[in-house]
Amino acid sequence: MAKSLLRSPTKLCVERAVNAHDCQANSRHRIRGGDMRLKAFTDPRSPDHYCADCAKKIIRGDIERLGLLLSEIEA
Repeated sequence: MAKSLLRSPTKLCVERAVNAHDCQANSRHRIRGGDMRLKAFTDPRSPDHYCADCAKKIIRGDIERLGLLLSEIEA
């Protein structure tokens, strides 16, 4: 199953990275200081950080899943 943020993050936000680090969805993607990133608080002590490309893929996948659920409930 593809990565999803629908499971249980308590908070999501987009922010500018201060320090450089690897994306948590793909370690080959590097987030540089100043890049926009998605921050997901699935664990309040250690949030997950995703680069813009991975964040877009995750969000698009979640939107698609929500659309399918909406279609089912409207049927």
